[in-house]
Amino acid sequence: MHKLRYALNHMTAPTLPAGDFFRLASMLGISAVEIRNDLAGNAILDGTPPETVRRLAQAEGLEIISINALQRFNDWNAERAEEAKVLIDYARDSGAQALVLVPVNDGSGQEDGARQANLLRALTQLRPMLEEAGILGFVEPLGFDICSLRSKREAAEAIAQAGGGVFRLVHDTFHHHLAGEPEIFPELTGLVHISGVSDPAVGIADMRDPHRVLVDGDDRIDNVGQVRALLSAGFDGYFSFEPFAPSVHAYPDPQAAVGASMAYIDRSI
Repeated sequence: MHKLRYALNHMTAPTLPAGDFFRLASMLGISAVEIRNDLAGNAILDGTPPETVRRLAQAEGLEIISINALQRFNDWNAERAEEAKVLIDYARDSGAQALVLVPVNDGSGQEDGARQANLLRALTQLRPMLEEAGILGFVEPLGFDICSLRSKREAAEAIAQAGGGVFRLVHDTFHHHLAGEPEIFPELTGLVHISGVSDPAVGIADMRDPHRVLVDGDDRIDNVGQVRALLSAGFDGYFSFEPFAPSVHAYPDPQAAVGASMAYIDRSI
């Protein structure tokens, strides 16, 4: 049996303070985590210094894969450049290896031609900033119909045009299913986000973040098949749990819940 390398995104238990979240990962036997900049009342938004985050992670023997995320990265302007600098500096000082790059997801910026040009411009501007800090940029296409970057193929082509180097793709099992793009890019994939949808009533076009639960036997979006495909194609990086469902966030025992999902996936592959 292939032993997956699991990671834990802070969205799995967003109300836990950073130190408790890191302890949860450690107790699960997980050696890597993702931190976020969108959790109100928690690090990073509460002003926790990056050096504190680094120390807390090191105390549990964890590596920090990424900060999630620079939003609207492909709508590049002076404001975005400043946001990027702040997050890249925080990543460097906290010991995070990468910054996740999330595209515009409001129905704008989808026009053919302009869409690709905006993406390439953003990557070209980000590249020297990331290189100087020694941080990777993880580009995450989203499968939603309104997203300005749905295709991993389009992202891969832009990364090549921008000179490659510091950029990788995020393969998100939820967004991969929604996008309906069969192709995977294992050699360019830096991280996999895993979450399932078990609600039998919701159609694919209506699936949203609150539907995203821990992967179990009721999963409708073929996480197990996607994991198998990535492994057989040579991907050997982290599979990071990223459930957004309020029902998951309310679990009284997140360790048991995540542990059960890990066991299910391990059995199934």
